[in-house]
Amino acid sequence: MRLGNLLDDLADVHNHFLALEKRYYRIYGKYAGRYRLQPHLTKLLQRTHKHWAWIPRDTLDEAIIRIHITYERFFEGLGGLPKFKRKDRYRSAKFKTGYKLDNGRARLSLKAWNASTQRLTFNKRWFSFHQHRDWNGEVRYIQILRDAVGTYWLYIVTDDATTEPYLATGESVGIDFGMDTYLTLNTGEKIQHPQPLKASLKQLRILNKAVSRKVKGSNNYWRAVRELARLYRKITNQRKDWHWKLATDLCRRFDLIATETLNLAGMKRLWGRKVSDLAFYQFVEILKYKCQKHKRELRQVGQWTATTKPCSDCGFHNQNLTLSDKQWTCPECGSHHDRDINAAINILRAACDPSVETI
Repeated sequence: MRLGNLLDDLADVHNHFLALEKRYYRIYGKYAGRYRLQPHLTKLLQRTHKHWAWIPRDTLDEAIIRIHITYERFFEGLGGLPKFKRKDRYRSAKFKTGYKLDNGRARLSLKAWNASTQRLTFNKRWFSFHQHRDWNGEVRYIQILRDAVGTYWLYIVTDDATTEPYLATGESVGIDFGMDTYLTLNTGEKIQHPQPLKASLKQLRILNKAVSRKVKGSNNYWRAVRELARLYRKITNQRKDWHWKLATDLCRRFDLIATETLNLAGMKRLWGRKVSDLAFYQFVEILKYKCQKHKRELRQVGQWTATTKPCSDCGFHNQNLTLSDKQWTCPECGSHHDRDINAAINILRAACDPSVETI
């Protein structure tokens, strides 16, 4: 398939220029950057790597820009170093020019490389896609993604930023995250997580056993791998869909949303798979986007702010409170508390207190 060949060649471009970056650093002790690599790409296309020229130049440049951005994020402490990628792990290509969209079809102006004649011939290839909704504004670029199952997705990015924010409600909410109860609101409402990974564990074990029985590299092996990847994709989509719907519901109901900041890496060492299945970090990132889109305010209380042990009525710190204590009575004022509801009330109070640091 032409799209598959495109992504495979882009993986070669990525690995070639990442190797150049590492070599440049070994020799000169500094980062080369995109503005040194892009002119070098021009020379490669004219001399030793003419077979890359069938890919649009802006798409080739984007592979270099991704390496550049990854290094910048690494130096800012926001991520890890870029890595070499196998051809099946390089998943997307970005097109700023050389495309046309028309009624569920996309045309890419690609070139065909003839190895025998060492020449390029111009080729305009149409691809059909399922257009599930219309878009507004001018298209800025399109992006083609190949997932682990081998399905191709077309992303169309426009310059339309208009949105209608939800009406103001005047309500605020504090949210406490828990392993047993996913979210507890200060209103007393408790929300349970569907845990799609836990629900699919039996089927995952069956498919993993099927992969292990196959001869590695055979057609049946890759068929079993795709079946396993398809189930993982379903689990991911179920979780993400539930997170989006929950974030939308909270933004509709509340103007101010207060959450806590958690040490998820430490929690993962204690509880492992369940923390990954709950995916609290992903939910917060989705909630941030929804709040920004609909003019809601999201405040995150710092990790070291005391929210669980203080009594929400009198402020007494119950130092004897343990993880197994779901209900407790304040020895100071006699108030009876649900542990999670009490924490949610304290989170909202801390988020509204100007003396408490929030994110």
